[in-house]
Amino acid sequence: MSEGKRRGQSSEPAGTGVTTGTLARRLGVSPTTLRTWDRRYGLGPARRDPGHHRRWSERDVAMVEEMGRLTSSGVPPAEAAHQALKLLDPDVESGAAPGPAAVPRPRRRARQTAPSPDTFVRRQRGLSRAAVRLDAPTMQDLLDDAVESHSLVTAWQEVMVPTLHAVGRKWEEAGDRYVEVEHLLSWHVSRTLHRCSMAPTVTAASAPLVLACVPGEQHSLPLEALSAALGELGVPQRMFGAAVPVEAVSSAVRRTGPAVVVLWAQARSTASVPLARHIAETRWGVRGARGRPTVMLAGPGWAGPTLRGALRPTSLPEALTQIGRARGAAGVDRGTA
Repeated sequence: MSEGKRRGQSSEPAGTGVTTGTLARRLGVSPTTLRTWDRRYGLGPARRDPGHHRRWSERDVAMVEEMGRLTSSGVPPAEAAHQALKLLDPDVESGAAPGPAAVPRPRRRARQTAPSPDTFVRRQRGLSRAAVRLDAPTMQDLLDDAVESHSLVTAWQEVMVPTLHAVGRKWEEAGDRYVEVEHLLSWHVSRTLHRCSMAPTVTAASAPLVLACVPGEQHSLPLEALSAALGELGVPQRMFGAAVPVEAVSSAVRRTGPAVVVLWAQARSTASVPLARHIAETRWGVRGARGRPTVMLAGPGWAGPTLRGALRPTSLPEALTQIGRARGAAGVDRGTA
């Protein structure tokens, strides 16, 4: 039985309903958002015209309007989709056998296991073009879809970073013309990472990690990516962000007793081995049972002479692996790392 018949709309004459573009303008969202809701949660039109053009009936419109209302009020998208689908089929929640107007439950697209390089190139180009147009809704949809399709770590390495670099090169070539483009793209990347980092962390007694940029370092996006990846794994952490004073990091270490302290330096001018040594020598705990952290020196700024015994990852996956090993060596439960 077709999806249209399941929704009880097969009798509608061809040509009725509104197009995706018209509905997007009516709801104040981008067409990409509507397509994403359809692909992930089944909130799509029941019928397509010849040529695969989507036509949204009034019943479909009511469903996505409810989705928009719920997400705007703070309801998580998956739960909002489930509630919106109940407008068409009250049996969705109760689990009763679906009637003739039943629709599929909210669904997520299966992640690709081995995407081709062209897949990432297309995503980079789409994101870059949306950034140049200052099309914020489309940028956010493309970023969310990349994370959903490929995992956070892959989306960061294969989509976000290359696009940021490409936009940065345009800025260098065109002077101030692309400043607003880079700032808007960076903000949406940061927003995506923050949303990913909101995953619940474990409630074990293990101390949270400490993540901080060194003093004078404002470039925090890679550290935010690490924070988000750790958040997805449920690893407890404290993210202090850009340009953190040395004594503030020391105080945080003494108060929390972390197994690992991550110090991010993008530029050689901000990296300081004496600073890293100071953090590595910070102690906590009572006399006779004092602890000290393992220091991770992350970022290109740490090239050259470094701190003996410090971790030196060259990529996000390597950083996650090294953190897992360090937590294990410190006796922390590694069930989530």
